[in-house]
Amino acid sequence: MSIIATLPTKFILPDLVSHCDFKLRMNRHHKKATAESKRWLFRGDNLSQKSRKAIHGLKAGQLTSMCYPDAGFPQLRVCCDFMNYLFHLDNLSDDMDKAGTKSIANVVLNSLHHPYDYYSPARLNRMTKDFYKRMLPTASSGTTRRFIETMDFFFQAVHVQAIDRAKGVVPDLESYISLRRDTSGCKPCWALIEYANNLDIPDEVMEHPIIQSLGQAANDLVTWSNDIFSYNVEQSKGDTHNMISVVMHEECLDIQSAVDFVGELCKQSIDRFNESRGLIPSWGPKIDKDVAIYVGGLADWIVGSLHWSFDTTRYFQNCGHEVKRTRVVSLFPRSNVSTLLPVSSPLS
Repeated sequence: MSIIATLPTKFILPDLVSHCDFKLRMNRHHKKATAESKRWLFRGDNLSQKSRKAIHGLKAGQLTSMCYPDAGFPQLRVCCDFMNYLFHLDNLSDDMDKAGTKSIANVVLNSLHHPYDYYSPARLNRMTKDFYKRMLPTASSGTTRRFIETMDFFFQAVHVQAIDRAKGVVPDLESYISLRRDTSGCKPCWALIEYANNLDIPDEVMEHPIIQSLGQAANDLVTWSNDIFSYNVEQSKGDTHNMISVVMHEECLDIQSAVDFVGELCKQSIDRFNESRGLIPSWGPKIDKDVAIYVGGLADWIVGSLHWSFDTTRYFQNCGHEVKRTRVVSLFPRSNVSTLLPVSSPLS
C-alpha cells in the first residue's frame, strides 16, 4: 500500500492586527491627493486597461494617507506620488536583470542629485525630478540627504537581489534580513516622515542608537509582514526572494511552520518597537517634540501597512476583507511568470 503525500492547499496567517494596538488614522486630504497622484502616474504612459485596474486596486493613496495622517495637502501629495513611484520602481526592477537595475538607478540617482540640471529621455527622469523639486522647498537638508542616501541603498540592494535571482540563489536568513531592510524601500519612507511633518531633527539625534532601533523595528515589521502577505502570489510565480521561502529552505520547514516562524518574528518586532520607545532620551523640549512626532510616524506606518495589506487587491485580490476576518489563505497554483504583477516591495 503506497502513501501519497499531498501538498498543502492553504495556510493560516498570524494575527498581527490584534498584536498591534496603535491607533489607525486617515489623512483628511486622502481623496484629493489619491486622485491627483493617480493622474500624475498615468500622465505620459500608455498603460493597458488591465494595468490601470491594478493601480486602482493597489490603493497606494490609501496606504500613504494612513501612514502620513497629519501631513498637509502639498506634503501628502508628494508622499502619494512617491508611493506610486516606488511601487512602479519595484515592478520595473523585478522584471529586469542586473544591468537593467543599474540603468534605472543611474537615472533616478542623477535626477535626485541634480534635479535642475540632469536630463534623460527616460520617463523616470521626469517623474523623479517632478516630485523631488516639490519636496525641496520645505524639506530640511538632513531630510533630503537621508532620502537620497537611502534611495542609493535601495538600488544597491536591488542590484544584489537581481544577481541572486539570475543565479537561482536562495540567501541564508541573516543575509536576507540585511538585504531586505533596503529592498523594502522603507528607509526613504522614513525620511518622508520628517518631510511630511515639517521636522528638522539634528543628525546626531537621528543617528542615536535608540532612534535607529525604532526605525529598524518598524522596517522589520512592515517588511516581514509584507513577505507573509505577498508569499502566495510570489510562490505562484516561483519567486524565492521572500522570507517564507528563505525560512523553509534554511530551517527545513513546511509552509505553515515557516509562516508561524516569521509571524512570531513580526510580533517580536512590534514588541521591540514598544520597548525602544520607552527608552528614548531627552534632547530638550523642541527636539523631544519633533522626535515624538517622528516616532509616532513610524507607528503610523506599522499600523497603516498592516490594515492596508487587506484593503489592496495586490495580495489577496478581492478577498482581502474575508482573509482579514478568517486569516485563511488558499494557495494559488504555480503560474506563468509573465502573467502576474511583481509584488516584492513594502512595500511589496
